[in-house]
Amino acid sequence: MKWSRESGMQQMLADIGDEVKYTRDLIGKEALSDRVMSAMAAVPRDEFVPADIKTLAFDNRPLPIGHGQTISQPYIVALMTDLLAPEANHVVLEIGTGSGYQTAVLSRLCRTVYSMDLVPALVDSAAARLSRLGCSNVHVRSGNGYAGWPENAPYDGIIVTAAASHIPEALVEQLRPGGRLVIPVGLPYASQELMLVTKQGDGRTQVREVIGVVFVPLLDIQGVHKE
Repeated sequence: MKWSRESGMQQMLADIGDEVKYTRDLIGKEALSDRVMSAMAAVPRDEFVPADIKTLAFDNRPLPIGHGQTISQPYIVALMTDLLAPEANHVVLEIGTGSGYQTAVLSRLCRTVYSMDLVPALVDSAAARLSRLGCSNVHVRSGNGYAGWPENAPYDGIIVTAAASHIPEALVEQLRPGGRLVIPVGLPYASQELMLVTKQGDGRTQVREVIGVVFVPLLDIQGVHKE
């Protein structure tokens, strides 16, 4: 069968639905929100993968994007977005821009998206790609994800697309009361848990372990910053 974006997208959405049903006891829901699934359907994943693997773009699996980084599995992108519970007036921070796929999904669900990555080359290419695709409410820069982007805090939500060794206090501090942090935590390429951290009105946090995942590590390199 000849590859097409339309058929690939339909299969990807069906695969996400199947994964949700398979993991429903872990994630605590039978289906993801209609808003999230509509955003997933509106963002062409093939625009965010290297040209030589474009025919694999809608497979329900992570794919390499260079610089030792990956574009996340569509199901995980959808799940993390759903856990973030984004609303149209929200301002959110993404740690781990990568190729900009998760960023583009968020841009359709939130008022403003700030996104950062440790790799300047990925930031530059993602910024150009997002601009070309009309994501005008997105701002990207390179920087240390563990430190966040405090100048634009507080955020209604923060999403981290690489595995941290711990829940960074700086990110919790940059959350608005009632805000959510979705973050994988654990050892590189080993035991990791996707966690949902909710900041209470008194500043305390409620942490829920959602599901086991495997992400590239979130590196902690001080002094990395580029507008």
